[in-house]
Amino acid sequence: MPWADRDVARTMHAFLTRATAAHGPRPAVTFQLTSGAKDRAQTLTWGALLDQVTQTANLLRSLGVGPHDVVAYVLPNALETVVTLLAGAVAGIVCPINPLLDPAQIAALLRETKAKVVVTLKPFPRTDLAQKVAQAVAEAPCVATVLEVDLAPYLPFPKSLIAGAMRPKTTARHAAKVMGFAAAVARQPKSLTFADPPTDRVAAYFHTGGTTGLPKVTQHRVSGMVYNGWLGHRLLFRETDVILCPLPLFHVFAAYPVMMSMIASGGHAVFPTPQGYRGEGVFDALWQLVERYGATYLIGVPTALSALMQRPVNAKIGTLRGTFSGSSPLPTDLFNRYERATGVQVIEGYGLTECTCLVSVNPPDGVKKAGSVGLAFPYTSVRILARDANGVRACAVDEVGEICISSPGVLPGGTYVEEARNEGLFDEGFYLRTGDLGRMDADGYLFITGRAKDLIIRGGHNLDPALIEEALMTHPAVAFAGAIGQPDAHAGELPCAYVELVAGATVSPEVLAAHCSHHIPERAAIPKHVEILPSLPKTAVGKILKPELRKRAIARVFDAALAEAGVQARVADVVEDRKRGLVARVQGAERLEGEMVSACLAEFVIPWEWVS
Repeated sequence: MPWADRDVARTMHAFLTRATAAHGPRPAVTFQLTSGAKDRAQTLTWGALLDQVTQTANLLRSLGVGPHDVVAYVLPNALETVVTLLAGAVAGIVCPINPLLDPAQIAALLRETKAKVVVTLKPFPRTDLAQKVAQAVAEAPCVATVLEVDLAPYLPFPKSLIAGAMRPKTTARHAAKVMGFAAAVARQPKSLTFADPPTDRVAAYFHTGGTTGLPKVTQHRVSGMVYNGWLGHRLLFRETDVILCPLPLFHVFAAYPVMMSMIASGGHAVFPTPQGYRGEGVFDALWQLVERYGATYLIGVPTALSALMQRPVNAKIGTLRGTFSGSSPLPTDLFNRYERATGVQVIEGYGLTECTCLVSVNPPDGVKKAGSVGLAFPYTSVRILARDANGVRACAVDEVGEICISSPGVLPGGTYVEEARNEGLFDEGFYLRTGDLGRMDADGYLFITGRAKDLIIRGGHNLDPALIEEALMTHPAVAFAGAIGQPDAHAGELPCAYVELVAGATVSPEVLAAHCSHHIPERAAIPKHVEILPSLPKTAVGKILKPELRKRAIARVFDAALAEAGVQARVADVVEDRKRGLVARVQGAERLEGEMVSACLAEFVIPWEWVS
């Protein structure tokens, strides 16, 4: 039947109410502050979760949040983060913000979304989040109220013992009214105090991860959020499932495929530590956490699975039926290593923030193809399109083109909040251009081959960075690899690679370069520069931040060119400009050398500017 005719909830509150009616006393969500398998944990049942979400939504409405007003949260994982995610979508438009961003970036997102209320942490040891958000709010006059979440109740010892450590480290003040989250919520009734009409509307703003540029803010409707949950329940999860999810709740993976599927199925989501995989000791304790909770599924990303392969399986994990991997393509070698070491199937999927997440998955109970992200979900249409001088055409079987998506999670014509970003974003009016490159085989399985912006274009020849990364990942000393195009005066770009090694491993760049030459069949794709870093820059969900690698390569190549020309100038930094892309900022003792710098850098396509 058409998706519109499905008997699904039409509002977020109705969605959660259905879950409570069916599963009220069962556990809904668990959080533990520290990573130990025997450490203190706190759980909300479905009934308690509905109560807290309703009370929080009532509080937000009392603070002036209407259906078109924005509630931002800048929080690590916690029970309150789950509550705020859901309550914000009930009362208005919820906008999760990555707490790892700097104050200027947080402030920019608050201004762009016109956030009226911000939920964040009260000052807490070993985090400066409260201080960062205070600085951001001071630069965002749209924010009227700040609600502070206190993590102290999760501690296994009295709060008084750490009172001194919780004093703010900055004199920055909130330019808004500040309230304690728990106390303010507790004063609200446990039934909605406002109407909740069953009309589809935008209920969430999620910013992109920023791996290919400045974060963009996407819009999500209630129907798309519920669609993610319906898929999870209909195709996979049941009420007895326990999902261990060390991914952050400001990312769509944890918010939609996990939490919405739990609401639809009545399953149990477990979030270990505020920082998830980044939390202290999480990787070392993860298999023990699987055993503790009897987890049936583990949520991961390729970088997390790679880190787990550097540790022994030191617990009973027989309850696991699968490990989900998403966010970025999983190297085939890592796929095979993980399954051999754990005996647990890896289920690769594909989703985008712009699609309210889910697009495709390898069927857990069906045929899986290594390197593939599987089959399109019901009600999702995937097209592989190519562009040439004659316009747009559909690609043949196994021909690489741009992946374009239509689904209940795609908001036609208006994916981004900033209207200018929507120009040229859709084919045929409703097929979202993802910017991802891929192919579809004769069985309908989708393979991602790279991102359009990731392509290395060497003298007009397109090179897929995945070819280089896959080759490097076959070396036993390599934990992570990122390949990019470094600027070149003659070819435009040349392939280069950055590598992070397995803990305790040693290998030289020369050995890795030789390894590439033996394992990369396309001569033009062999990297001209291989560099080993202590750790590769990554997003909070483990995607390699290629813009940071590009910045590093631009600075290295430009500095070398300037030094060879005898110019006393160097690259101070490389920044991203919304209109010009990456820009090298050059600094020198003598501004009069400008003409020499211009002559030296003129043949590079990367723009540059003087900085004092």
